[in-house]
Amino acid sequence: MGRVGTALRELRGAQKSAKGVSLYSRFVNRPTGRYLAAGSYALGLTPNQVTLISAAFSFAAVAAVALTGPSWALGAAVWAALAVGFAFDSADGQLARLRGGGSAAGEWLDHVVDAAKLTALHSCVLIAFYRFPEEYGTTADGWLLVPLGFQFAAVVTFFGGLLTEKLKPKPAPGSAAAAPSTARAVALLPVDYGVFCLVFLLLGGGKLFAWAYAGLGAVAALFLLAFLAKWFRELSAVRR
Repeated sequence: MGRVGTALRELRGAQKSAKGVSLYSRFVNRPTGRYLAAGSYALGLTPNQVTLISAAFSFAAVAAVALTGPSWALGAAVWAALAVGFAFDSADGQLARLRGGGSAAGEWLDHVVDAAKLTALHSCVLIAFYRFPEEYGTTADGWLLVPLGFQFAAVVTFFGGLLTEKLKPKPAPGSAAAAPSTARAVALLPVDYGVFCLVFLLLGGGKLFAWAYAGLGAVAALFLLAFLAKWFRELSAVRR
């Protein structure tokens, strides 16, 4: 516990800014990731190994959704695997900071896994809707467009957010970070990946899951429009 305790103390003082982060990520995922990072540090794991552990949990859940008919037990298992994978996704960056900083290759791997996870998850929901239409109530062909639309919104939001952060000017060294907004943190909950994972707890409900998933997809599309307008407005003031 000595190495773990020391790592936890160091990590508490080396957290990223909470600005633009939802309440779930701030108070659930990041703290969980902190403990996983400390444990990984004690075991001598590298950040890239932690990223691959995250991928293993996430893709196991993805495969289960596509290959297995809906049930409450499956929903609990899928949610647990996705939540653990998401926590390890937070842990890899924290572990990198604990070890003195990450590498360009590590950041690349992290983003590639995130992009693959997003596209695979919605693709496997589409497969599930196609393979088990009676269970999910997705016998109408239009239902197959729902995961495609959700995937589109998720991928464009992910890429747009990353690109915006790369193009925005970096804060001046020593400048104080703006205090995170609680209202914004609450407003972002519907599009937080950790909150999205909760919908899989409804897999046993079949049609209930399909409608809840579609509702979150509609919310993701609305948020995408708002994000795109905000990011374009912010970057319009940047001269290169």
